[in-house]
Amino acid sequence: MPSYDYRCEKCKKTFTLVTSMVDHEKQKAKCIKCGSVKVKRVLNEFFAKTVRRS
Repeated sequence: MPSYDYRCEKCKKTFTLVTSMVDHEKQKAKCIKCGSVKVKRVLNEFFAKTVRRS
C-alpha cells in the first residue's frame, strides 16, 4: 500500500498515512495529533532499486 505524507496547517505536525489509493481518493486526511482537516500533502523524494541483469 502506498504511504502519503502530510503537514497540518494548524499544529504544524508532519505525519504519514498508509492507505489504499481508493481510500485516499474517498476520504479527507486528518491530523493524527489535533484532528484538524486542514492538512497539505508533502511530496518526498523516493528511490527505486532495480535489478540489472546482463
